[in-house]
Amino acid sequence: MPLFGNTFSPKKTPPRKSASLSNLHNLDRSTREVELGLDYGTPSMNLAGQSLKFENGQWIAETGISAGVDRREAQRLRRRNQQLEEENNLLRLKVDILLDMLSETTAESHLMEKELDELKSVGRRRK
Repeated sequence: MPLFGNTFSPKKTPPRKSASLSNLHNLDRSTREVELGLDYGTPSMNLAGQSLKFENGQWIAETGISAGVDRREAQRLRRRNQQLEEENNLLRLKVDILLDMLSETTAESHLMEKELDELKSVGRRRK
């Protein structure tokens, strides 16, 4: 037993007998395309009773007339949402302006009260 030597030397594993357990590599190209489905088509799904398909980066309803109604309804809701957001921004701006006006008026009122108190104290001293 060597003092600094490596006593652990595992056996090498034997090479595998077959590279793949699948026989699909034996099929010709046309059979492989049919079996593996290389032509996927458009992805589609059924969600809450409505079938949707993925085209040009968007999910589109496949059911004819009702999909058009849903799409029109969605557009109407988007427009209404945009209007409400603009109205909300305008109202926030108005609130900010009113708060600025209130703080300015309050500051002026405090200054006037202070001047009035000073005038009263000066008038009392003269008497």
